[in-house]
Amino acid sequence: MPSATVTSKGQITIPVKVRAALGLLSGDKIDFVEIEKGQFAIKPRTASIRDLEGCIPRLDYVPTLEEMDEAILDGAAEGFRASPGNSSLSAPKGEAA
Repeated sequence: MPSATVTSKGQITIPVKVRAALGLLSGDKIDFVEIEKGQFAIKPRTASIRDLEGCIPRLDYVPTLEEMDEAILDGAAEGFRASPGNSSLSAPKGEAA
C-alpha cells in the first residue's frame, strides 16, 4: 500500500503509483472527500472553468450601453409593478388589469 509522510508545513508527496492511478499531472488540483468520520478519499478535480466555455450562446451583436441601461430599467419597472401593493401602478384607474 502506497504511503506518504507529512512535512512540517503540512505537505505530502503523492506516490507515483497513486498519481498514475488518478491520472494526476503536475499542477492538477485534488479534493479531499470525507467518506466517514476520520477517513478521507482523494479525488482529482477534473472540472475546469474552461469547460463551461460555449454554454452561453454569443449574441449576434454587441448591445450599446444605452440598450443595456434601457433593459435594466425595463426589468426594474416590471419587478416594481409585480411586487405586492403596487397593483394600482400596473393599469390606469378605471381599467381592469
